[in-house]
Amino acid sequence: MAERSGAPAARAVLQQCLQAGLQVQPAEELSEAQAVQIDRGMVIYICFFKGATDDILPKMVSTLLSLRLCESDSGKMVSVSELPGSLLIVPQATLGGKAKGRGMQYHNNIGKEDGLRLYGAFVSLCEEELKAASSSAEVTVKHGTYGNRQVLKLDTNGPYTHLMEF
Repeated sequence: MAERSGAPAARAVLQQCLQAGLQVQPAEELSEAQAVQIDRGMVIYICFFKGATDDILPKMVSTLLSLRLCESDSGKMVSVSELPGSLLIVPQATLGGKAKGRGMQYHNNIGKEDGLRLYGAFVSLCEEELKAASSSAEVTVKHGTYGNRQVLKLDTNGPYTHLMEF
């Protein structure tokens, strides 16, 4: 079942970027911090809710990668696929929060195991779609680590931030 009584199964926030980096593993005693980085493209923050299934992924990926939210060199708005641009996908459970008093609650978020599986499938589908749309070797899909706190650095000429629900 893709939706629960009219409520969304997933939420995404899209932001075009000139460059973005995400620290996916903090520095530890014996290892340096690990990070991923993209150049021009789009950052997608993604959160899945209870009841979300793989059925929603093809439509989500198709919609997110084809929306004309990126500015080309000529100033024309194009999709990240048309740019061609790279993607940084960030798991963002806080997109599922609801204010309760002075705090936040996340009761509608999907369970960790199902969320991790859907997130992995979402990343893979984005990689396939973007690779099929672009012949440029410079176009990449990078992603954060599901369930971990991560540090984001973002350079944008917009911010052109958009919220989507599926």
